[in-house]
Amino acid sequence: MSKIVVLGGGYGGLTVVQELLEHLPSDARIYLVDRMPYQGLKTEYYALAAGTVSDLEIRVNFPVHPQLQMVYGDVTDVDLDNKIVHITEQEPLSYDSLVIALGCTDNYHGIVGAPEFSCSIQSLSSTRRTFQQINDIRPYGQLTIVGGGLSGVEVAAELRESRADINIRILDRGNSVMSAFPGKLQTYVADWFRQHDVEMRSHISITSLEQGVLHNGDEPILTDVTVWTAGIQPVELVQRMSLPKDPQGRLIVNEWHELPDAPHVYVIGDCSSQPFSPSAQLAGAQGKQVAEIIRARLDNKEPKLSSIKLKGVLGSLGKKAGFGLMGATPLLGRIPRMLKSGVLWKSKRHFG
Repeated sequence: MSKIVVLGGGYGGLTVVQELLEHLPSDARIYLVDRMPYQGLKTEYYALAAGTVSDLEIRVNFPVHPQLQMVYGDVTDVDLDNKIVHITEQEPLSYDSLVIALGCTDNYHGIVGAPEFSCSIQSLSSTRRTFQQINDIRPYGQLTIVGGGLSGVEVAAELRESRADINIRILDRGNSVMSAFPGKLQTYVADWFRQHDVEMRSHISITSLEQGVLHNGDEPILTDVTVWTAGIQPVELVQRMSLPKDPQGRLIVNEWHELPDAPHVYVIGDCSSQPFSPSAQLAGAQGKQVAEIIRARLDNKEPKLSSIKLKGVLGSLGKKAGFGLMGATPLLGRIPRMLKSGVLWKSKRHFG
């Protein structure tokens, strides 16, 4: 019997499971390891933090199949030499093929006080806590978002629609929100924020955080709640692995998404070094390819892969406006927002 162990039930890991279950040899078994009994749609965590969707709306149930076994717990270690995974409150789990799809955590860049005095939207549980902190802000209180990229922008816009009574600001090291995107898109998002009374401050270098205060060098910036969206890194388990990594700390893999020194160990999503920015779309594409590779190898065939082609980026500004980038072409207004809603519907329908 072939044992395929998938660590993480996010976009990448769940895609591997779904694709494999469609054409799995009768003597193979899949073990999906996750701390939760369902997938949380991470691209919608900003709405959960803002309180505009319920927890139930962004959950997707894991599949039920006679060849799939769920294992619940936190992965504490991976023994590549002995092909064993260690999981909290579970017996060690052996594998023949292993997929590491554990996602990411916040990158605080060594800034003192950032982990203790800011809140996160990187996991479902942390997003729930973030919602509670935001919900408790007094009327006309101050919310500060550190990081003006896609996540920070979506949190700010969604919050403006859900809490018209609070002050919202975005702090960013660049010269504009969405600074990694074309100027036309940057201008559109910045104009939307000005029209909706969201403060934007650029060229801010946070040096430390305390309760209720961010320090921009010698300048104190007062806040009631701080949401951190200023970068990600692979999960702590991957950080501890003594294997070749790229400058972002992601594991270097070969053309089969496989660790060069550990055959049949595949790494996808935010833990894998790729020429693309991390995204749910990329994790799903990698997951589909890894399923094809495992299936071919189970059939003693040589895997054949085409190159990954991503469709673009979509973001929301509340429920009625949005933005996107398809190739080099910016999309602005209601259409990209509708497209994003369609992608969410498709994700829930496909995975659920």
